[in-house]
Amino acid sequence: MVLPRDSFQLKIQDSVLESWRQLISSMEESLNLLEKGIDEAVEMRNICTDEWCVATEHVIDELSNGLFSISEPSWAPQEDSKRLKALKRRVHDLYAKYKVASKG
Repeated sequence: MVLPRDSFQLKIQDSVLESWRQLISSMEESLNLLEKGIDEAVEMRNICTDEWCVATEHVIDELSNGLFSISEPSWAPQEDSKRLKALKRRVHDLYAKYKVASKG
């Protein structure tokens, strides 16, 4: 069955937007896990070994690179754009929190 152009385009946009939202949700879940680990390290200073610091900084770098390389679909609603911007701010804040924990 051949779809009219507008319907075909909408179907593609919906599919891309759904995938984009799933990616954003996965990144948010990863930030939650990272924050939990950093919070535990702040409470238990002996966790902050050099190995932990290197591993944590690597994870922060990977998440940061991923978040800042995500291209927003031009048809994404404003609320989705705000969500991505909030995650970018959050990874920045988590890095600052990590630096405090790593200096322990």
